[in-house]
Amino acid sequence: MHELAITESIVSGVVERMGSTRIASLQLEIGALSGVVADSVRFCFELVAEGTTVQGARLDIDEPRGRIACARCRSETEINGPVALCPCGNADVELLAGTELRIRSVEVM
Repeated sequence: MHELAITESIVSGVVERMGSTRIASLQLEIGALSGVVADSVRFCFELVAEGTTVQGARLDIDEPRGRIACARCRSETEINGPVALCPCGNADVELLAGTELRIRSVEVM
């Protein structure tokens, strides 16, 4: 489960950057096409944050849907799964959104 390692990296990065400042909340953005399961990050967060300045912090995760632009018909379409296919049938698409994995904000006490 790589979500455990990702969650550890997020918490250690916040602790490193914020020092001894207590953290009230973290807001993450985990795109639907990022390959990271947001529910798994939620599950790991409390365990990983234990004993750090992040312990007890609220975790909010935004999960933007995938969005593609078709090279053939030029339309933009939301997609739900890992198969990036335009409704016109074309597979030559550009990923516009949904691959994000980032810390959006950190709120301190």
